[in-house]
Amino acid sequence: MPHQHKRQKNGTVLATNADQPAAGPSKPSPRLFAPFRALGHVTDHVPYAMFVHTPQGALATPTVNITTSVGRSWLMWDAARMTLVFAGPDAGAQINALTMTGTEIFASAGTRVIKYHRGKETGSYLSPDESNLGKMLIFGDELLILKEDGTGMFIYDLPTRQLKNQLTFHSSFTATHLMHPSTYLNKVLIGSQQGELQLWNVRTCSLIHTFAHPTPASSSPITAIVQSPAIDVIGVGYLDGRVRVLDIRQGDLVMQMKIEDGAVAALTFRMDGPPILATASSTGSLVTWDLSKGGRVLHVVRGAHDQSVTGLQWVAGQPLLISSSADNSVKQWLCDSPTGMPRLLKFRGGHHAPPTCIRYYGEDGKQILTAGRDRSLRYTSVVRDSRSFELSQGSLIKKAIGLGVTVDHLKYPQITAISSSSIRSKDWEDVVTAHADDAIARTWRVQEKRLGPWTFEMENGVAQAVSVTACGNFSLVGSSTGEIRMYNMQSGKERRSFSLSGPAPGTSKPSIIAQSKTAKAKAAQLKATEGMKKSLEAITGLVSDALNRVVVASTLEGKLYFFDFHTTQLTHAVQLSTSITSMSLNRDSGLISLTCDDLVVRLLDIETRRIVRELRGFKGRILDTVFSPDSRWLIATSLDSTIRTFDIPTGRLVDAFKTTSIATSLTFSPTGDFLATAHVDSVGIHLWANKAQFSDIALRHIPEEEDVPEVDLPSVQGLEEDAAIEGVEPIGAPEFTNIYTTPEQLTEGLLTLSLMPRSRWQTLLNLETIKQRNKPKEPPKAPEAAPFFLPTVSGLETRFDFSATQDKNEDEGKNGQRLELSSGWLESEFTKRLSKEDEDGDYNSFFEYLKSLPPSTLDMEIRSLISLDHLASFLNALIGRLQSHKDFEAVQAIMSVFLSVHGDILISNEELKSKLEELRQEQKRESSRLRELVGYALGTLGFLRGT
Repeated sequence: MPHQHKRQKNGTVLATNADQPAAGPSKPSPRLFAPFRALGHVTDHVPYAMFVHTPQGALATPTVNITTSVGRSWLMWDAARMTLVFAGPDAGAQINALTMTGTEIFASAGTRVIKYHRGKETGSYLSPDESNLGKMLIFGDELLILKEDGTGMFIYDLPTRQLKNQLTFHSSFTATHLMHPSTYLNKVLIGSQQGELQLWNVRTCSLIHTFAHPTPASSSPITAIVQSPAIDVIGVGYLDGRVRVLDIRQGDLVMQMKIEDGAVAALTFRMDGPPILATASSTGSLVTWDLSKGGRVLHVVRGAHDQSVTGLQWVAGQPLLISSSADNSVKQWLCDSPTGMPRLLKFRGGHHAPPTCIRYYGEDGKQILTAGRDRSLRYTSVVRDSRSFELSQGSLIKKAIGLGVTVDHLKYPQITAISSSSIRSKDWEDVVTAHADDAIARTWRVQEKRLGPWTFEMENGVAQAVSVTACGNFSLVGSSTGEIRMYNMQSGKERRSFSLSGPAPGTSKPSIIAQSKTAKAKAAQLKATEGMKKSLEAITGLVSDALNRVVVASTLEGKLYFFDFHTTQLTHAVQLSTSITSMSLNRDSGLISLTCDDLVVRLLDIETRRIVRELRGFKGRILDTVFSPDSRWLIATSLDSTIRTFDIPTGRLVDAFKTTSIATSLTFSPTGDFLATAHVDSVGIHLWANKAQFSDIALRHIPEEEDVPEVDLPSVQGLEEDAAIEGVEPIGAPEFTNIYTTPEQLTEGLLTLSLMPRSRWQTLLNLETIKQRNKPKEPPKAPEAAPFFLPTVSGLETRFDFSATQDKNEDEGKNGQRLELSSGWLESEFTKRLSKEDEDGDYNSFFEYLKSLPPSTLDMEIRSLISLDHLASFLNALIGRLQSHKDFEAVQAIMSVFLSVHGDILISNEELKSKLEELRQEQKRESSRLRELVGYALGTLGFLRGT
């Protein structure tokens, strides 16, 4: 679900329309991760407006779409199913107000009002004095906009977007809200911070009347103004909780009410007949009033929202009340009778406090488990917003109403650790969580969207670390006093326990046996437990390998304990020089990430039990780390608001970018496409696209002193199918132009092999054998050609005479045309290239051509060297290539074929003897160098293996 960076101001936006989604501009991208979009945000603290589209036809029903502001952008929802229709683009500043027509949305953000059509920006209205703009109202063909500071109002022509006029209020009048009274031509009513109301004529820009506050000595700011179904009657809400119904024609007070739990955040009149007024408070309560009985309270829905209700409106012609709140939720309330209590019909919501722990769930990378300061556990879908939900903790709403408290008071403590395994998700519980200052670890079942029946309670201390095994059958729980217990996820029973010191406890006894202990034994055990409580260490991390062979526990004292999974024996211990605050394991590679207090992330190999990497460069406390699925990267976030990516094989920092707010938790998709982050002042989950999935990325080492770029967080705007992520290049195009290219030879002292496939030079060496093996057993026989007129031989039997044909074939065999090399020699490309090379050079171009020839062609070309000049040139080529230390194995194969074919000619000619001697010496020298290099490498490898 899309979400936006920061949350400011007060209020939320409700609106209706039926437009379709459209893409907006992308954010600038960092080196490796590009901002993609954000999930989990429904509303933000922004004022609202609402429009109901009524289609033509007697049987047609109104179509209600809800548009909510999420800070710098807005979202549109289908009220019938509460599904996301589309997201608007980034407005560039915090949205202060929204208003709508049938097809267009107007958003007040910063110094301009932006006009959107079908989600795309089509125009803007700029502030002439560059002041921030606030509330606005569409008034015929005019757009009225209040300044955010309440000192004036601008009047724009709606079609041409030109400024028509401007109002400046008195210094004692600070405007907060504006409204058009029904049937009042060219007139608007403006409320103030001082509690006064002023009626203005926008055509003549003149003040008509001022409605003073009923009690000027104790005036209260106006927080809401709405039109009632009756002409000349309006409702006004105040900060002190009072609601006044005024007749503005007579200037009389019709009735007055007061809510008891905070300020009036919003109010609305029911428009389908019954004289009902609904009000919302700053504490999240809803109150309905019966105006036919003098404003008597009908119903009070306490805790309707967890935070202030910032948007409230009845749907015209329906008993449907829509409310939105700063708790990141939109709710629909239905009244079954004119005086019935509003009941919750549908709602959409997210975290109303920033998430503190997020982890991908499953192996497909489509869902994330998120836990926040609102003490809830949510399942957030990356693919489709409608699949997101909160895991139920029971019927808390009914209990909260009965006790008169909010739902948050009844929820379990804040979740501090999450572990899951979806292998057995269809059979039993698959998620385990640890909670702040709670000795109980709880199980959850995602498939059933609820809390599981099992609780894992520690005898001493607080449950701090949890881990579900790779098979999904067991859960490990560690406490702040050093207890480590293993539970069965299917039955919820304890199976084993691990001891940091002393003998292994082994398999735990069933509870029925444990209950049969005598009081003396229980007292002794309690005394021993109290003594152990003082000496044991706090568990900060628990992991188990992919095959359930090893259990690793980390402690705050900087120790790592390795246990046998089945016998619970302590097999090894490692002491670090600093405290370990958290630990995570990549089961595929066996690497453990240790987050330490000295601002260093250490990587430990679970097989060798040694530290293999130390990743440094952090300038603040490390908050969270995560491995990439292929274990090549480690991504870490710290208090310096920087997200760093380390290349594990080299131990180098390859990417770093700073965000506008601190990332408190992060998780990497199992498919490697997205990095998800949670931030300290955001209720949403931000997705960053892994650019290495879409293009060739040339990673480079980033020095610590290099400035880290600051990157905006992903906005709510998704991308269309044909839209590209900004910063992602086409496939095959590198990101950096100065890409390092491996030289042909690193140094002159090294011996370089060729890139010729091994099968090619092996075929060249064994070409004769291959030909003999593939040679047919007998040559094919041509059929005898019969003459056109078949002569016969005289005799009793009819026989044909073939003697003439046989004589002709014998003559052709004797006098056949045989190509004599001496008579018609044509120089080939092979010999041409050989002759062009410099005798003292390295024959580079000639050998490149030679390596491109098929083995059979190369063999034929070598055999075609019949002149002494060509043989001498070829010997020079072999000598020059050996001296250049290149293509060693290719030279050996070619030289072997060359000597075997032309050996007799080379020996019988004295002019080639010097070249042969030189080739033998160069071959001996290079072979000796190769033996020395290989021997050194083998010796070094054997030494390392021996240690």
